[in-house]
Amino acid sequence: MSARHGMAGTAETAVTTVSAGTAMTTEAAGVAGSAGSPGPDVSGKVADAVSRWLAPVVETTRRDGPATGCVTLHHFGYVRLVACETGAPLRLTRGRHSLAQDAGDAVAVLVPLDGTVRLAQDGRGASVESGRLALIDLRRAFSVEQPGRSRVLFFRLPVHALRVPAVPLRSVTARTLVPTGGVAALLAPFLLRLDASAARMPAAVGERMGGIVTEMVAALVDELTEDATPMETARHPLVDEVRRYIDRHLGDPALSAERIAEAHLVSVRYLHRLFEAEGITVGRLIQRRRVEQCARELSRRGRVSPSISVVAARWGFRSAAHFSRAFKAAYGHAPRQWRRRTVTEAEEREA
Repeated sequence: MSARHGMAGTAETAVTTVSAGTAMTTEAAGVAGSAGSPGPDVSGKVADAVSRWLAPVVETTRRDGPATGCVTLHHFGYVRLVACETGAPLRLTRGRHSLAQDAGDAVAVLVPLDGTVRLAQDGRGASVESGRLALIDLRRAFSVEQPGRSRVLFFRLPVHALRVPAVPLRSVTARTLVPTGGVAALLAPFLLRLDASAARMPAAVGERMGGIVTEMVAALVDELTEDATPMETARHPLVDEVRRYIDRHLGDPALSAERIAEAHLVSVRYLHRLFEAEGITVGRLIQRRRVEQCARELSRRGRVSPSISVVAARWGFRSAAHFSRAFKAAYGHAPRQWRRRTVTEAEEREA
């Protein structure tokens, strides 16, 4: 069932359009159109919509009020497609203030459909023309500038699903990728087709497509970094030791950067410096590993399955609410929904 409300002028009422049985979830902060007839999903504040669905950002160009436009969201499993269309210049920045808000451990593939988008990250700038690609690490500072009327696609996916070390990933952000050969030539048309068919795609098919996107992006990063020197990808041996220590103590609610630094006879400041090249803080790494272990356990089937609260406590979460928020941020679904869907899919595969 699809629910859509049309109103004269522009409304600041939150609107959600959900098509049951499909992979689409479209939300907006306002709707334009005539009364009684459906209008396009329009965000009253583009920056607000992008902050909710992609990563926390601030608008840094306009002085006559927040920019308006059409921002839509589609789900392909844990991959999100955020389509942003504006009719005027717009610059969105993830800087000092927005970095204080968690974006989740995620990256995005940027695909302009109309016009040229200016992307800056990691000291590099790239002008990404229509049909070309670029990668953004959403955990770190960046800016995206749309100089005029344009429509831009952002495919957001979790970093841990890529299984790519942080140092190689940092080396490929904010680079214009021309889809004339290699993985980019396969990925670009695939993403465009997903955008065109998102509203009609069944949920089960959408989840499989999200997995394909993830594998293709991982292959793209591997391809772009295959010529990296050992020095560029070297990792301090203590980092691996700390990671193993974290995995051994995930069930301890008191596990923290202070506890880890003490166990390894280093200062907390030095520990954080070690992980700067990893692209993730120690605290976020602990939370991510806990969520991953919970997801693995919740996907198991058995005659007697532990409750979600028991699983969360087993892996060090003190609060059920905190666990639910962290899980949904990583996997795009609440823990109960994740368990139900993964078990059902496993049974269907066996059948």
